[in-house]
Amino acid sequence: MQQNDLELVEKIVHLNRVAKVVKGGRRFRFSALVVVGDGKGSLGYGLGKANQVPDAIRKATDKAKKNMVTVAVAGSTLPFQVTGAYGAARVLLKPAGAGTGIIAGGPVRAAMEAIGVKNVLTKAIGTNNPHNVIKATIQGLKNMTNPETVSRLRGKTVEYAEVK
Repeated sequence: MQQNDLELVEKIVHLNRVAKVVKGGRRFRFSALVVVGDGKGSLGYGLGKANQVPDAIRKATDKAKKNMVTVAVAGSTLPFQVTGAYGAARVLLKPAGAGTGIIAGGPVRAAMEAIGVKNVLTKAIGTNNPHNVIKATIQGLKNMTNPETVSRLRGKTVEYAEVK
């Protein structure tokens, strides 16, 4: 998927310093977890590791751009409630009315901002490991289909109800 770098939103979710103990002391390396989105329903995540922070972020961003997926959004919120799971992480994603804002913790908030969702209620259940929470969020969003696809499969018409 070819993306224009000017329109992508990059969010650093987690930056971790790890140490390897060697004869002369400690050797530090960094790992960065980054989400990238276009603000219009595309999202990707990447993990980069390097000796310096900027290199780790650059690697993570490049991987995130390669792993972009398109998700269904309905205006400024999600079409319906969904739960994503990965490992011990469970993420509940719930549509919200206009003016609610993004009610979410760190990793899920970064993902929602990158997608372009403005109103959503979320709850991370189980672990708070940012890697698994991001993967659970993306898994839940990938399971979400848009209302037009579902209505076409069921032979119905799309009617949006007002969220209160």
